[in-house]
Amino acid sequence: MSASNATKVFAPETVLKNRKVNAEQVAQRKAERAELTKKRAETSKVIFKRAEQYLQEAIQAERALVAARREARATGNFFVEAEPKVFFVVRIKGIMKMPPKPRKVLQLLRLLQINNGVFVRVNKASLAMLQLVLPYVTFGEANLKTVRELLYKRGFAKVNGQRIPLYDNSVIENSLGKLGLICVEDIIHEIFTCGPHFKEANAFLWPFKLSNPNGGFSGRKVRNFIEGGDTGYRGDFINALVRKMN
Repeated sequence: MSASNATKVFAPETVLKNRKVNAEQVAQRKAERAELTKKRAETSKVIFKRAEQYLQEAIQAERALVAARREARATGNFFVEAEPKVFFVVRIKGIMKMPPKPRKVLQLLRLLQINNGVFVRVNKASLAMLQLVLPYVTFGEANLKTVRELLYKRGFAKVNGQRIPLYDNSVIENSLGKLGLICVEDIIHEIFTCGPHFKEANAFLWPFKLSNPNGGFSGRKVRNFIEGGDTGYRGDFINALVRKMN
């Protein structure tokens, strides 16, 4: 029998269907990857523009502040600094001999461990809470550099009760994208300026776990900062402390 007259062998119908399905799935995955790549490229452009815009806003605000100070000095007037909108609060003492009320306040502030730090919006309620835990914490106004370093070095997100590192902007976009927050720079800007979505952005961040400061504390945790100790309000000096602990 010649080769041309040989019986042809056909593949089973199930094999042909599987091949078709596999080919469709491969094509679909390729299309999804292409769409994802395109979306990421567009998002990167938006993030870059926002970061540039935030930088320009910070520079303009700093220049306006310097100009106002110079004008007040030149005219012989006093320049009154703006009231702080956000404090960075660090817990520096344990729970030994701690009354129930301060312990509860520390829980509400999410300061569950020594060297934990959180951002707190400054208002009447938060000031009253800080007054109750004054012997156990220190706080002040964090500048833009400190906020940025905290998020990039120690920033973790709280997603479904899990502590997730901020390794990708998609973590932020998936949780806060509906609020217009899609990247780390958005979170930094929202926290530093105490923006309209400060509450959501702050709740999204896991409390910062800092280290003991280089060189240690002054050793006077029973005294207030203005008395040469470590606790209580320390204004701009909180930035130097955070850098030692970051």
